[in-house]
Amino acid sequence: MTLEEYNTFCAGLPHTSHVVQWGGAHVWKVAGKVFAVGGWSDDGEPLGVSFKVSEIGFEVWKDEPGCRPAPYLASRGMKWIQRVTGEAMDDDGLRDALTESHRLVSLNLTKKLQRELGLNQ
Repeated sequence: MTLEEYNTFCAGLPHTSHVVQWGGAHVWKVAGKVFAVGGWSDDGEPLGVSFKVSEIGFEVWKDEPGCRPAPYLASRGMKWIQRVTGEAMDDDGLRDALTESHRLVSLNLTKKLQRELGLNQ
């Protein structure tokens, strides 16, 4: 997945916004809450992307080749994974993970805001 494909995919999810911050990272938010951070990769590697996962998802993905607990976020107890290569998670898997991250983050919005935005109905 290229940076352009990542940004296009995230832009297609409901009620998202985009900002470039933290040294050039492309940060995607749902209703102001971060659900994905991406934009770095080693030469020839897929785009590096960090995203929120469930507790079970964290246990599954943290030791998979090409994935790791997201630096900074996971070290603070948050359940975030970073995909650094496509070994265990291809681009379709990454799209699924981004969609799920968007959903998980939106569940932390107030019920009132979720209703207003038509999320999680």
